Formats: sequence, structure tokens, C-alpha cells
Amino acid sequence: MQVRSSDYSLRTAAPADLDGARAVMLDTVYRDFGTGYVPRWHGVIVDPAGAYLASERHTLLVAVDGDGQVVATGALDSRGPAHPPNPRELAERYPSGVTAQLRRIYVRPEHRRRGLARRLVDELLAFAAADGGYRAVYLHTDPAVTGAEPFWRSLAKVVHDEREDAGGGQGIVHFEVPMERGTPK
Repeated sequence: MQVRSSDYSLRTAAPADLDGARAVMLDTVYRDFGTGYVPRWHGVIVDPAGAYLASERHTLLVAVDGDGQVVATGALDSRGPAHPPNPRELAERYPSGVTAQLRRIYVRPEHRRRGLARRLVDELLAFAAADGGYRAVYLHTDPAVTGAEPFWRSLAKVVHDEREDAGGGQGIVHFEVPMERGTPK
């Protein structure tokens, strides 16, 4: 898959793209999340090929600028939210194998507000629909990350907001995205 525009090219990551994709991901977890690399949360960043390219049902997309630099990433895999740390009802509602989980939708700051994240999501949803085995598309986000929650609210339906749980849970907001983007369910 490759989609071109005048400024950016979106494509399935190739081996030559993996270092650039890993750099975008690591920069995001350090700069935007403020957590740095945490193996239990970000382990797939070390081996994106094994996590996203080894299975036909998983994918990693990259957006490349006119200079050939990877400036954004978007991934999808067939792992539903695990319990723990996520609430049990989400793990039951979105089981692995039939749930497409959107992951690593990251755009370098200087390339934001150009529609790259939406384009990546659209391509990932098309990938999930073409698979034929997914019943739902799920994702979670940290609302403390600037712009993340409003972006996902514009595309998806909130299915659980941990900030409303007793004790606040992890403070994460969980979403379901319609397989065909349009109005959130």
C-alpha cells in the first residue's frame, strides 16, 4: 500500500523505514508522554518488524516527507486490551483475535496539523476492513498528551473513561472507532 500527496507519502513500512519509525516512536514516548521508554508499555518499539510486520493481520504504516524522512507512524494489531492493567469489561468486550487495536499513531510536532494522523487512521481502518476477521476497532489514549483526546473524540466513541472510575484507574480514555470512518458510533 502506498498513498502519495504533494508533501507526504504514506506506505506500509519496509525494513529501510524501521529505524526512522522507531525514532518517531521513541521521541514521542520521551517528549509527549514524558514517560520515556517503559518496556511493559513500549516493548514493541524495539522490534516493530516482529510486532507489526511478521503477521498478515498486523501492519505498520509510515508517512515519509519529501526528503525521505519518516515523520509519522500508525500501527494496527490483533491484540485486544489486556486485563490487567485495563478494566476487565474492556478485555471481554474487545478480545484478541477479533479486535483490531490502533497503536502508535504518532506525528512529529513539526509535521502536525497537516492531516497525517487522519490519513494514517483511514488507511489502518481500510486494512482492518479488508482483513475480514475484525469485529471492532479499539484504541486507548492518555488524555494528558496534548491534542490526543480531542483528536480521538473527533473520530471515535468513548467506551470507557478511567478518570471517572473510583481511584481514577490509569487515567486512560478508551475508544471504539467505526470500521468505516464517518460519524462516531
